[in-house]
Amino acid sequence: MLMYSNFEVFSIAFVVLAIVLTFLSVKIVPQGYEFTVERLGRYLRTLDPGLHVLIPLFDRVGKRMSLMERVLDIPSQEVISKDNASVVVDGVVFIRVTNTKDASYKVESLDYAVQNLAMTNLRSVLGSMELDEMLSNREKISASLLTVLDEATSDWGVKITRVEIKDVNPPEDLTEAMNRQMKAEREKRALILEADGEREANIKRAEGEKSAAVLAAEGRMIAADLDAQARERTAAAEAKATEIVSTAIRDGDIQAINYFVAQKYVESLGQVASSPNSKLVFMPLDASGVVGSIGGVTELIKSISQQDGK
Repeated sequence: MLMYSNFEVFSIAFVVLAIVLTFLSVKIVPQGYEFTVERLGRYLRTLDPGLHVLIPLFDRVGKRMSLMERVLDIPSQEVISKDNASVVVDGVVFIRVTNTKDASYKVESLDYAVQNLAMTNLRSVLGSMELDEMLSNREKISASLLTVLDEATSDWGVKITRVEIKDVNPPEDLTEAMNRQMKAEREKRALILEADGEREANIKRAEGEKSAAVLAAEGRMIAADLDAQARERTAAAEAKATEIVSTAIRDGDIQAINYFVAQKYVESLGQVASSPNSKLVFMPLDASGVVGSIGGVTELIKSISQQDGK
């Protein structure tokens, strides 16, 4: 049987104790964390990420605190709005520890404290709003909660980075009423748009009819001007012819008289022929006399032409 002397036993015990004390004195802090050091139960300092050596039996690690941003749920809760509507809301809070000492020793159960504080202030903020404002102003609600919570937790060494409202759920009967209201609003807008479209179409149609009437009136005016010009020229031609014939009669030209007689003869014959009641026309006429009158007209025109040529 192997026997050890007292010195060897003491040496082995000393080595084991040294290993244990070394293990207890060396602390490695991972990235994203900070540890607090307590000496004889009192806060001493804060350890940054890395390797650190403590005094065994006197110093120990107190709190291990994460510096990374984390998310805390705000449990669903029922809130009464300003207009007495009951809604169920929930959300999330994003927090980050900025002071490890304050977060470790100024509040107990940091996450639980922030959650309850968020729930209390959520009821307070939403209770001062009407239902329509709750449903349409989530950004406003989040901003109000962020301001209140950040101010309330500033002594705890915590920074509230964001507050988000996830759901705002009114009761089913209220939701159905809101859906009916939205449907009525959509139908109302559709009717208004349809009426506006019909009114615009009527205006366009009236403007088109007006333009067409103006163009038609302008066309009639231009046609009337042309007719008037034609009548003026016809009247001028007839006046000229009458003047020439009158001059010939004054000078004693028998052909001019025959011209007037033939003209009246032809006009009377045309009126008799165009009468709707005339079925049979008796013409006790001297055809040779008419032909002679027309021949006299021809001679008259020739003579007038010869006078103009001279």
